[in-house]
Amino acid sequence: MSRAPAVPGAGPTGRRPGRPRTVVTTDPELDDLNSMLRLLLYSNEIDLRGLVYSSSQFHVAGDPERGIAPHRWPAPGERLHIDQAVDAYEQVHPTLLVHDPAYPSPEHLRDLIAWGNVAGVGDMQEDTPGSDLIRAVLLEDAPGPVFLQTWGGPNTIARALRSIQLEFEGTPGWETLHARISRTAVITSFGQQDSTFDDYIRPHWPDIEHREVATQVWGYFARDVVAEEDLELLEPPWMRKNVSRVGAIGRAYRVWGDGLQMADGFDDEDYFGLSGLSADELADRGYRVWAPVQPEGAWISEGDSSNFALLIDNGLRSWEHPGWGGWGGRQGPVEHDPASWSNHTTTDHGPEGTPRPDWSAARWFRPIQHDLAARLQWTVQPTFAAANHPPRVRVREGTDLSCPAGATLALTAEVSDPDGDEVRVRWWQYREAGTSPLAVAVRSDGERCEIDVPAEAEPGTTVHVIAEATDSGAPALTRYQRVVIEVAEASAG
Repeated sequence: MSRAPAVPGAGPTGRRPGRPRTVVTTDPELDDLNSMLRLLLYSNEIDLRGLVYSSSQFHVAGDPERGIAPHRWPAPGERLHIDQAVDAYEQVHPTLLVHDPAYPSPEHLRDLIAWGNVAGVGDMQEDTPGSDLIRAVLLEDAPGPVFLQTWGGPNTIARALRSIQLEFEGTPGWETLHARISRTAVITSFGQQDSTFDDYIRPHWPDIEHREVATQVWGYFARDVVAEEDLELLEPPWMRKNVSRVGAIGRAYRVWGDGLQMADGFDDEDYFGLSGLSADELADRGYRVWAPVQPEGAWISEGDSSNFALLIDNGLRSWEHPGWGGWGGRQGPVEHDPASWSNHTTTDHGPEGTPRPDWSAARWFRPIQHDLAARLQWTVQPTFAAANHPPRVRVREGTDLSCPAGATLALTAEVSDPDGDEVRVRWWQYREAGTSPLAVAVRSDGERCEIDVPAEAEPGTTVHVIAEATDSGAPALTRYQRVVIEVAEASAG
């Protein structure tokens, strides 16, 4: 093979660099509270533009005037999960600033909270403060995508889009505006928890990108898909030490047997706050045991975190393209809908070399949990030196490169650590993320790496190589740099 210089590539995604804007819509499920608490720990890295209450098929606030009864909704006057999370964040904000001054103020976060369409399942009957907030963000003439996260139903997002359509359709600038919003809006969702995406959004906004991120590893059935060696990260000893007994945010985090419930009154699906009862004993009390009973203090669920995990600035750049993958999993194309992608249509191979369920998300679970544990320490440690912070890694030659088929590309990782920890670098090909089906030879010696691009690689296809940097702190923290290599025509001669 010939030696090829690192040549900057064209950048195949069309996404602009920088922090993408995002709005979260969410219903009062217990896993939404846990996801919200984790989200706020990353509010220093994610450009939050709105935190919006919305309904779903599982949770509605009701509307007596329209004859809609509330369902699994907290009692009037009770603080809901977004407010609960911000209350906990406020208690630890001064300490978080010691570790990163970029954390926003609690007042700023409260300004982002709005009530969306919550009256009924799929309610989009009228404008609400939440839909108005989303509408305003979509109408901003700003660069880069806007990620609209649906932790519940997409109905408040649908109402915002409907409001824009009602105002501007038929005006001279409508087609341009419609195209711009369709180009910049990205909807992520954990399932379709009402029908408004199919009934309104897709028929009227066919080009808006939709990513289905219903990863199992974050949810109630995480134990079915995480690696065997990672099961400890879900069990009571690890959770007590690293999460539920660590500061105000940790104490607010829901775990098995914590005595709490989602709404007033009996709910035959909400038995997670109880402890010391078997599945049969719960059934005798009238509960429908749909998720296996776990010991007191164990992980319950954080199902919606896959929506924002892809936005975390960890070097994997997974927000740039749904097929690239990262902490929020990886998505593949959806048949008959060219603008939709889903984690259900793609599979990663596990360490043993065979396809493994939900591995595109589960492969990252230990680094993700370690990151949570470290950030919770930031909420209680009053000095920077008392906690661990992630390393930094940068590939000197760049992150979007081109290399001829049959050539060898040399890369160098430049690493540092804010705590002075030792940093170990591992290089590997993320084969499923690239468009070339071929394996490439990756030879590395610490921070230096050589990649042999096969002579038979098809020009125009891509190879993804990850520089993975892990520090020696406690807990060990990992950051990455993804390099996307576009295969060029083989050099003549």
